[in-house]
Formats: sequence, structure tokens, C-alpha cells
Amino acid sequence: MPEFKLNIADPKTSKCIQRTLTDPKSAVLIGMNIGDPVKGDDIDLAGYEFVITGGSDFCGFPMKKGINAPRKRILVQKGTGFRGGRKGMKKRKTVCGETINEKITQVNLKITKQGKEKLFEAKAEEKPKEEKKPEAKKEEKPKEEKKPEAKKEEKPEEKSK
Repeated sequence: MPEFKLNIADPKTSKCIQRTLTDPKSAVLIGMNIGDPVKGDDIDLAGYEFVITGGSDFCGFPMKKGINAPRKRILVQKGTGFRGGRKGMKKRKTVCGETINEKITQVNLKITKQGKEKLFEAKAEEKPKEEKKPEAKKEEKPKEEKKPEAKKEEKPEEKSK
């Protein structure tokens, strides 16, 4: 069974956390499509409900809604798998299908219903970073002055006529 890295996003707070889902809980996601609801009880997050928004496979190719093949090269104008360029630009890109299979390693989820456990806790336990105070300058001992070395006088070259 595969191991999934879950990116869980909260649209209310605009924050995201990462969790790892291992056997046997990962079997729940196999066969699901982008847009399908996921119960939090199935992935050890009681009370939550999620929607699958995307993911990527072991090579890093993104999942795209509407593609039924495991991996396919498509002509993309804008959207998933293409960052853009000039107006009207199209590019052939490789994308994964919308169904989660064994080759998918990352799954993106969006929270639709909050549970009792807080995922996005503010870390109040951490102390704020203290600014470093400039240390008082220590008195420096006067450095010994180096005597300049006597320069050897060079004889000017005589010009030959």
C-alpha cells in the first residue's frame, strides 16, 4: 500500500499543514477522484470533512480534473500544470488523471467541516525571539606600530641613444 503526504488547507484561516498517511488508512483514498468528499474519521482526524482538490504523482506531475488516464500529455492553455506565459500561449504538458492510484504520493485536501481537534493551533508555547543586544565595546589595547621598511632606492635607468 502507498504512503500519502496530505496537504490540508483551511480556507478560513488561509493556512496549510502537512500530514503523512500510512497503511492501512491510505487504502481509503485509493480510487477517489478530485472533488470527492473524505471523512476525517477515515484518516485519523475525527469530526472533520474534506474535499480532494488535487495532488501529484511520484514524478511530480500534477493531477488534473477531467483526465481519466493515469498519465497523459495534453495541450494546456491555462490552469493546472501550466504557469502561463504570453497571451494565447499553449503548451504540451504531462499531467496525471483525476483518480488517486498507487503512483500518487501527494494529495491536497480542503477542509469543509471543522472538527473538535484543532489542526492550526497558534504556537503560544514558543517564546518570542529576543533581539540581540549590542555588546559594550571592550577597550582595545593600542596596536604596536610597524616601522615602515626602508625602501631601496632604485637607480634610474639611463636611456641609451
